[in-house]
Amino acid sequence: MAELPSKVHLTSHPKCLRIRGHLVYEDEKHRTWLHLVMDTGVLHVRLRQEDIPSRHIALSTSPLTLSTMPWMWTLHSGSQYVDPMGRFWRILHHVKENGVEEMILELMEDS
Repeated sequence: MAELPSKVHLTSHPKCLRIRGHLVYEDEKHRTWLHLVMDTGVLHVRLRQEDIPSRHIALSTSPLTLSTMPWMWTLHSGSQYVDPMGRFWRILHHVKENGVEEMILELMEDS
């Protein structure tokens, strides 16, 4: 019999995410996270934890990444990150499904 997918909502979030290369952030445990910007009127960022060997990470970032994405997020409270420009990002969801972590951050309008 096939196992059912396991989906767990996480409450322990990375303390810091720093840009490491094009489309890649790294947390304090040296885990890499790929990001995808989703602009639906409000800026959302989808982060997916995937182990990427450092030799496969492009060291330069694109101008688009630098203009739209912060170079770092720091966990501010249990459910928010703050970026170097003082903008707050709400954690909409952080789940681990079938062993893969995914987080969605939303730029708060009053930031």
